[in-house]
Amino acid sequence: MTKHVTIVEDDPDVRAVLARSLGADGYRVTELATGVGIEAALSAGPVDLVILDIGLPDIDGLTITQQIRRHSDVAIIIVSGRGDLADRIVGLEIGADDYITKPFEPREILARVRSVLRRGRRQAETVADVDRRLTYGFGQWTLDASAQTLASVDGKAIALTSGEFKLLEAMVTRANRVLSRNQLMDACYGNNSPAFDRSIDVCVGRLRRKLKDDPRNPALIRTVRNGGYIFAARGARH
Repeated sequence: MTKHVTIVEDDPDVRAVLARSLGADGYRVTELATGVGIEAALSAGPVDLVILDIGLPDIDGLTITQQIRRHSDVAIIIVSGRGDLADRIVGLEIGADDYITKPFEPREILARVRSVLRRGRRQAETVADVDRRLTYGFGQWTLDASAQTLASVDGKAIALTSGEFKLLEAMVTRANRVLSRNQLMDACYGNNSPAFDRSIDVCVGRLRRKLKDDPRNPALIRTVRNGGYIFAARGARH
């Protein structure tokens, strides 16, 4: 199935380069010059990934990211002229899956798009696949590795970005082992790891909030000084 990418970029030249590169690579592309139409675009039909400029004239790209994340786990790549580490961290903190600074090479965009989509939510499973699901229970949570979902003990689904899911899965399947940031980056991103390892810290912070794991005294994801992280609850495989 052709993947659908929505580009939100006010610069017509940049938008044209992105659309041309993605279209040539086989993606279906929707172009938006402002952030006003993004909610309608997401509601109109399945969108697999949003490429979002941070410096839009009408609505700041970070605000749009927050709005999207309130009701959707669609993959988001922020494209920005702001290259400061703090800006990157903020972008990832509020739910973006990746952050690319301008200027960029179209080949880099394509590589990042492929990487994010590989990490994205898999297609809905058929009934025949359900019996082969791998689930892990820990505390009041159940992680379904096949459906890429997290649910509380009362059945409430918890929305995870693709990066959050991959990080949690890496920790759950390696419970009670100290994992360095580099190991976690490799598990989450493979050969497309970001150039800064703080992305793992940001993602851990988001996971702790969603798992209601007190960051001052975490019971599940514990920080190992100069070591990385350890998932302290063993996930029982079902």
